[in-house]
Amino acid sequence: MVTSDYTHIWDCCCDHGLLGSALLSRHAAPHIHFVDIVPELMNELELKLQRFYPNSPSKWQIHCIDVVAIPIERYEGKNLVIIAGVGGDLTTHFVNAIHQAHSATNIDFLLCPVHHQFTLRQQLIQLDFSLKNEVLVEENQRFYEILLVSSPANTDDKQSKISPVGDLIWQTNTPEQSKVTVNYLNKTLNHLQRMQRSQKADIQNIIDAYSSVTI
Repeated sequence: MVTSDYTHIWDCCCDHGLLGSALLSRHAAPHIHFVDIVPELMNELELKLQRFYPNSPSKWQIHCIDVVAIPIERYEGKNLVIIAGVGGDLTTHFVNAIHQAHSATNIDFLLCPVHHQFTLRQQLIQLDFSLKNEVLVEENQRFYEILLVSSPANTDDKQSKISPVGDLIWQTNTPEQSKVTVNYLNKTLNHLQRMQRSQKADIQNIIDAYSSVTI
């Protein structure tokens, strides 16, 4: 889902840098930025990058900072911000903060929250973001929604609206993918119904939204 038209790619919450390193290996963009707030991780990652990518055609840079503080304004060109492997609430916080700091800048976000996908989607809709692509992936019996979205500064009229529960992720072409979507929908509904019973949470609107999905 990472196309070749980006000048800068920001691998946020990069941890050990596996995703950014994969992008470096295939020269996905002229500049790859690794962002994490843990100094020990970033020091270790810098040594690895110096060892394995000393003469990479793609330039790499380490940023030991909070994700909300990434200095996009210092770099010219089209930016892709990747936030993966953290909860939906934290992802929502990061996206909102980055957008508020750079509201006039055309930024694409590639997002893969671990939980609370509905919360994230609601915030993206509220911010008037648009959808470029979305996929559903199953790995090690866990499901992940991956969303590629654009900030409102993007003037491409071909962009689609973001659905609160997803649209493209339920459209399948193979029996295998159909099985994945059915399992994911059932798991999501069961989880929400358990939450409603155990916590007496007022989430009927979310349950209704997922119940309306047709596969």
